[in-house]
Amino acid sequence: MNDMTPMAADAMTRHEAKPLNLSRRGLLGASLGALVLGVTLPAGRVRAQAAASVTPGTRVRAFLEIRPDGTVLFRSAFIEGGQGIFTAMAQIVGEELDVDPAQFVVEGAPPGPDYLLTGGGRFTGGSMSVRMSYETMRRLGASARRMLLQAAAARLGVPGSELSTEPGRAVHAASGRAIPYGEIADAAAELPVPDDVVLRSPGDFRWIGKPVARLDVRDKSTGKARYSIDLTIDGMLHAAVQHSPRLGGEPGALANEAEVRGMPGVHSVHRLPGAVAVLASSWWRARRAVEALQVTWTDPASGTAHAMPADFSSQAHMAMLKATPGDGVAFETAGDAAGALRGARRVVEATYDAPYLVHGQLEPPSALARWNEDGTLELWIPNQAPEMFQADAAKLAGIAPEKVIIHSQILGGFFGRHFLYPTANPYPQAILLAKAAGRPVKLIWSREEEFLRDTLRPMGAVRFRAGLDADGLPVALDAVAVGEGPTGRWFGRQPDKVDSSAVEGIAGKVYSIPNRRVGQVHVDDPAIIGFWRSVGHSMNDFFYETFFDEMADAGRQDPYELRRRLLADSPRHKTLIEAVADLSGGWRRGPFTAEDGTRRARGVAMASPFGSEVATIAEVSLRQGEVVVHDVWVAIDPGSIVNPAIIEAQVNSAVALGLSSALLEEVVYVDGMPQARNYDGYPILTPDRMPRVHVRIVESGAPMGGIGEPGLPGVPPAVVNAVSVLCGRRIRTLPLSKIDFEGVEG
Repeated sequence: MNDMTPMAADAMTRHEAKPLNLSRRGLLGASLGALVLGVTLPAGRVRAQAAASVTPGTRVRAFLEIRPDGTVLFRSAFIEGGQGIFTAMAQIVGEELDVDPAQFVVEGAPPGPDYLLTGGGRFTGGSMSVRMSYETMRRLGASARRMLLQAAAARLGVPGSELSTEPGRAVHAASGRAIPYGEIADAAAELPVPDDVVLRSPGDFRWIGKPVARLDVRDKSTGKARYSIDLTIDGMLHAAVQHSPRLGGEPGALANEAEVRGMPGVHSVHRLPGAVAVLASSWWRARRAVEALQVTWTDPASGTAHAMPADFSSQAHMAMLKATPGDGVAFETAGDAAGALRGARRVVEATYDAPYLVHGQLEPPSALARWNEDGTLELWIPNQAPEMFQADAAKLAGIAPEKVIIHSQILGGFFGRHFLYPTANPYPQAILLAKAAGRPVKLIWSREEEFLRDTLRPMGAVRFRAGLDADGLPVALDAVAVGEGPTGRWFGRQPDKVDSSAVEGIAGKVYSIPNRRVGQVHVDDPAIIGFWRSVGHSMNDFFYETFFDEMADAGRQDPYELRRRLLADSPRHKTLIEAVADLSGGWRRGPFTAEDGTRRARGVAMASPFGSEVATIAEVSLRQGEVVVHDVWVAIDPGSIVNPAIIEAQVNSAVALGLSSALLEEVVYVDGMPQARNYDGYPILTPDRMPRVHVRIVESGAPMGGIGEPGLPGVPPAVVNAVSVLCGRRIRTLPLSKIDFEGVEG
């Protein structure tokens, strides 16, 4: 989701509760009849132990349970949302534990200090999970294996040095004896965790680096996978809400409240901050009732935080961004960009822009809340940061964090949607409704309410100037990003510093342009902005890489060859751009005539997101005024890899989302309200428009980078660069659906 180190809330382990029906997590250990290599620690003991005394990722018992049948329950610090993290964790831990990943059962871990593996916090996002926990999880698996070998040595009465392991068992080759892990797990659990262990040599890997099958595919394919939206508990009521059309408005008079209370199945009607809700015996009844409510919405009171102005429009805001003058605060400088521009033979100038986007996830937001008899609050909520949600829920509920029990289900999509956005999450409403009703409440937002309250990828505009020498080569580049970034919005902004999320993808480019300056002019965004897949890279690489082609054309340079030339001092990047050209059958820009008779062109782009390097080529044509993308080639260098099949799947997914944003997606605000309230007004990429995607993984041996997001940023510029060739003019705005290509030969 994002590339910052999240500021996690205080880490607290879950409190033992007296729920009406226990979750599986509450039944770990001896109650399962398992011989365990670690059970959930009693809450009282954990609370007595200061979080500072726990080194995250080292206590085997917090992560692993080996059952009598040899299967392994692994509690993952990271949440599965389709990115394959549960499978990757099983591969990494299983490699050192010596257990086939297929024998793993993986679930999200509860809040606790053991799981703070992302820079001292815990967050699933920013393509951070594997790269920030890889060595720690390998050591965890190796520690567990050492403990099992010690237990086996005691059982067999032989020196530990004579033992080895095969998948799932300890082996004494000299006597031909072997003991399955499940038979010695209880004895191993009593042993201390070793201080240091020897990790396997990569040459001996059985599973790391291999296309191990996803652990979650069968359950997802057969409908057995359980998302938050699928859960039910005894005695619960269903809830639906209707929000104020403009953020900041409050419910006033309810003209037909008595009538709605009498509708079939309705339990009660409630006023909430900025919304009204109905509790009923089924969600459909709750939704029909709440939508029938005739609400008079009051205007926001003076000083209301985040209130949306009644006259706000996205068109006017974009115009204001593009008209805002100044060079802003510098983020990156090299040489003397201003001086080099003054002395350049030619100066190229252009302004690029991109719109608001919603997340558009398949799974609608939901929350299930239950107050237990002992005063604890139990929540089943989609989330990317359990400790942060635990702390926030505790604050809302007026109880201590350890009294909030968070269940983290698998997610029906990530994309930065499940972050702690107070106005865009249903769990605060579910907490209030469960308290008012005295019963568990399951709240689901309709698609229309989701579109109304979703956080947005920020709108952005960037002004570029490039100076060219007599040979048409760039000697200077100046870029000024205008707008607001999500990192500053949610983690605090310093007025004299640039929000890195506002300039990532513009700053940090490795092209050898000797004089550079990248700055930001901060402009507050009235909308509730948030993180979106690949964050600033999602639009900033479009800005930079399309302007690069504009700069190349002005200097009469082929854009692919100019990139190669400017990457001569960076072998890793030069290798990658040559790899994608080779993957595509050799670079040719076009226009050219394809075998089917269509007139086509290709565009190329580079991106360096989240520790990985990516080169992308797209081949497009125009048909009846519409852009058709036939093929996308992606060469990705994440340094080193865990599962190539997951990488290929993630690149395909990223290409789809990147292409959808380039061709179709745009949030339009008029009078302070979004015009689209469902997919009929917010079209997304359909299967028939999905191109063929070709992926090549290049392992350079550099430090491990991310995978979930890097495949996206190169797609919009590669596509737009190709379209510009076909239509004969530069395109500086997205989405392409706004542009009339009628009459352009395709």
